[in-house]
Amino acid sequence: MATVAYETALMFWRIITQIFFREIRPRGGFNIPRDGPVIFAGAPHSNQFLDPLLLSLEVYRESRRRVHFLTAAKSMKRKAVGFFARQMDSIPVARAVDEAKPGTGSVYLSPDDPCLVLGEGTRFKSEFSPKMQIMLPKSMNSAVAEVLTVISDTELRLKKEFGSETGKETARVREKLAEAETEGTKGFPFKILPFIDQQEMYRGVYQRLKEGGCIGIFPEGGSHDRTDLLPLKAGVSIMALGAMANDPSVKVKIVPVGLYYFHAHRFRSRAVVEFGSALDVPEEFVEMFKQGGSSKREAVAKLLDLIYDGLKTVTIRAPDYDTLMLIQAARRLYKTPGQHPTLGQVVELNRRFLEGYTHFKDEPRVQKLKADVLKYNRLLRDLGLRDHQVPRAKKASWKTLSLLSYRLVLLLIWAVLALPGTILNGPVIILASVISRQKAREALAASVVKVAGRDVLATWKILICLGAAPLLYTFYAILATAVAVRMQAPLGVRLCTPFLVIFALPFMNYAALKFGEAGMDVLKSLRPLILALGPGHQRDLDKVKDMRMRLSNEVVGVINEFGPKLYDDFDQFRILVPASAPPSTGSPGVWRRKSSVGQVDAQGNLLIHPMTWIDERLFGWSRTASRGISASGGSTPVSRPQTPDIESEEEDHGDYDDVINYIPAYEDASRGKLRNRQGSYADLQRLRMTSVNQTNTPVTSSGVQTSDDQSMHVRSRKRKESLSDLVPVGRIASVDRREDFEKVTKGLNKEISEKPSA
Repeated sequence: MATVAYETALMFWRIITQIFFREIRPRGGFNIPRDGPVIFAGAPHSNQFLDPLLLSLEVYRESRRRVHFLTAAKSMKRKAVGFFARQMDSIPVARAVDEAKPGTGSVYLSPDDPCLVLGEGTRFKSEFSPKMQIMLPKSMNSAVAEVLTVISDTELRLKKEFGSETGKETARVREKLAEAETEGTKGFPFKILPFIDQQEMYRGVYQRLKEGGCIGIFPEGGSHDRTDLLPLKAGVSIMALGAMANDPSVKVKIVPVGLYYFHAHRFRSRAVVEFGSALDVPEEFVEMFKQGGSSKREAVAKLLDLIYDGLKTVTIRAPDYDTLMLIQAARRLYKTPGQHPTLGQVVELNRRFLEGYTHFKDEPRVQKLKADVLKYNRLLRDLGLRDHQVPRAKKASWKTLSLLSYRLVLLLIWAVLALPGTILNGPVIILASVISRQKAREALAASVVKVAGRDVLATWKILICLGAAPLLYTFYAILATAVAVRMQAPLGVRLCTPFLVIFALPFMNYAALKFGEAGMDVLKSLRPLILALGPGHQRDLDKVKDMRMRLSNEVVGVINEFGPKLYDDFDQFRILVPASAPPSTGSPGVWRRKSSVGQVDAQGNLLIHPMTWIDERLFGWSRTASRGISASGGSTPVSRPQTPDIESEEEDHGDYDDVINYIPAYEDASRGKLRNRQGSYADLQRLRMTSVNQTNTPVTSSGVQTSDDQSMHVRSRKRKESLSDLVPVGRIASVDRREDFEKVTKGLNKEISEKPSA
């Protein structure tokens, strides 16, 4: 019965997440152990209740295994959240901070002893007891310390000073106290945190692991919207070590899981769930854990460091939001026009760029490139353009005017089709937006780690829609029935009306969603056309195109200079095609290639993107549609490379289905051989360096074959010759595009090999 309830809940949430997200992509599913006890450690915890849902859904889809998540007991007490959490067989965890109560009076630190807390008007004897905790205000980062002894109503001794052994918070507390004294205030308000015995929770976890089950946990603790990871809590280490210490036959594996969202709180955004290599718990850590005392603490800390290192391989950790935006801008400039990386490749490129920037950010050339990229971004904002639209902008002509007119008509059609569903769902949309923002403000006020409280927005939007939509549809059904009765419709019609309305509304609203989505794509594509037709704007377009070309080549140059210093085998697998290189050729069919899920992709499907198909066939863009370079390394045809593209507002979307699934980063799928980070980087480069003619079944140089069911088959295949990165850009530009690409490649490589070295 529990299995049926779990699978039913998963089916329900899969439908909900597929409606909320435009795309969810798993990576590294082969890293999930198919049997035995497993702890899934996820990070960053940036989308509150959606994070465990996505992780559970992807684990079940990849391995058919059920994940039992640790959920705050406070959340389990909520009606809606608690109901769904129980259906997912979650394990409640009581947190002291959830039971915090304000204390009487105010407190301050002794000037001579950082572990001695003094009070003004306090009642320590009646409010505190040993093992309880005292928490300072948010202005002092909500510093917490455990009470060792209660001396009197105005004195108590801490087990360790604020900030643990390092006492890193003590200086801040004294500084704030000094500021308060200058204002005539002595001491600060405080909160009382009760002592909570977690032994029962740990016993439940140990039993699940002993039975060979899966536990899910976000070791950061609570959710947040920061760009970097929070310090990890020791609970995940204690669970793994405790289970193995209690039963030597239990061999726990820990799988680090990274969750990456493209605008986590927005409706119809995208998400990537990446599973890293499973970590074995070292036996020496288990023996240290059994010894207790300082050895136990050392074992817990060492395993926590191991888990943190694992999470670093599957997460993108920027020090701040501006750095993250800079990295994403540079990554877009690095992508040759015509390439369409998968979501997984986008995440991997962001991670590599961030790693390189962290190492070389103080280099003068990197600093100059950073300033130029920021200047380019400002120019794009001034023009109202997006980066993906710049390479395809062209001079105004009668075709531009015709294309603008056609897209305006198409926008009107999509708007009309989407309007009924938008109006019917208007009350729910407004209610969800208002309440979710209110909840975000409340969460921000109650937290010391949140930046803007965006991590709770998506959760509350979904919960409100789940509660309000059925009520709204019921109201519409009653209203329609009342109208039928008033119009004296036949009895059968009156009886069927409410059921027909309730049944038809979800389908109507989903259709409106898809029509509205297509309309938004059209709307975003209008700006470049309007700019091209506007007087005097052509000079601005030429300026931004030249700047992008220069920056794109400079990004490639910087990577080629510093890449070998970071990766030993970089020279063997560097990206060879700069932005100014001429595109390869191909022969597109009328309906184009098929996607990895067996459907005709968005660039050739009249039903998915009718404007794209008609753009090419009606307005003549198909003449250039045969040119382009795909991320799979082949001469994959790319639609209208010189016309403004249609992409999502986050600029991280391309035609993701027409390229191969991303090569496993840390394991060879055919042999189960572990691979290092440099090896995974080499695989990434192979996707972008190999030039092969497109066949019906594309195969990469690594032997990964694209199939309709998105599975990966490894075969041995000799790599076709690719263009050397030593060929000057000017020499490439002088090549006659009518010549055979493979022959030209061989000729250019031969010229370089025969050229005497300096």
